[in-house]
Amino acid sequence: MTTALMDERSTGLQVPSTRRPKASRSSETRGAWLLLSPYAVLLLVGGIVPVGYAVKTALEKPPTPLDPSTGFGGVTSFKTVFTDYRFVDTFQNVLATLVIWLPIMMIGIVGLALLIHASPGRFGSAMRFVYYIPGALAGIANFVLWVYLLNPGQSPIEGLWHAIGVDTIKQAVAAPGQLPFVLTAMMFFQGVGSWIVVVNGGLNGIPDEIFEAAALDGANAWQLAWHVKLPIIRPWIGYAALMNLAYGFQLFLEPQLLDQVASNALPDQWTPTQLGYAFAFSNYNFPAAAAMSLILLVITLGIGLLIVFRSGLFGEEDS
Repeated sequence: MTTALMDERSTGLQVPSTRRPKASRSSETRGAWLLLSPYAVLLLVGGIVPVGYAVKTALEKPPTPLDPSTGFGGVTSFKTVFTDYRFVDTFQNVLATLVIWLPIMMIGIVGLALLIHASPGRFGSAMRFVYYIPGALAGIANFVLWVYLLNPGQSPIEGLWHAIGVDTIKQAVAAPGQLPFVLTAMMFFQGVGSWIVVVNGGLNGIPDEIFEAAALDGANAWQLAWHVKLPIIRPWIGYAALMNLAYGFQLFLEPQLLDQVASNALPDQWTPTQLGYAFAFSNYNFPAAAAMSLILLVITLGIGLLIVFRSGLFGEEDS
């Protein structure tokens, strides 16, 4: 400030102020709140209110045939969940699936996105579309496709199934240790295409001047991908990892329906969400189901915050 004043006095020129007018800042603040308001409403309706209701329900006493009354039950519901004999097994099953699926998913997303970005023109656009096609078969459509592939009697890879000694869909799904690999294949082909588009969008946002400077420094394609592209798109990679991790902990549809097509050969409560479903609709213990949902929320939120801070997902951009 002192230097600016000295320069102004010595040269007779007025140094422009870097401060924005108060009216401009107020206008930007109002605009920010206006843009944020729809999200705030959705967060309140779809996030804060349900979580608050879950906390209230989890602290209630579950009704029983001998005592149908309800009231404050403290942490009884959490004790019920933690001491359930299925609790640890469900998390072991999900972690076994995540250990296999998440690294494959992230390597596939980043690797294919880098290959597409390194192939500009019609070929890259065509491959981006081809990779996205499986993502259109989401939910039930993806499940029906995989039931068709997993059934040796109808599958186009029937010869492969018979070669490894699998004759029924029950054997393909319910063999010991087999389900995590089946779920990995189902979720990979369902979601990889959509996330390739997201990460490729981050790559397309990198200024060309950065690539030109790297080329002048003698960087080859591998060095460009490893030392330039990957560090810049780290927030996009963190976002993909965060959302896929949250999806993995919420597994319900795939194991639930696979159990039905495999003649109930799988455990009825294979994932934590299935256990919460059983608490609510089999045991009619809604406080325990609410407690299970809060436990999942705390776990996924903790891991999510770790990913956010490590990846710089919501970091401020340098001006």
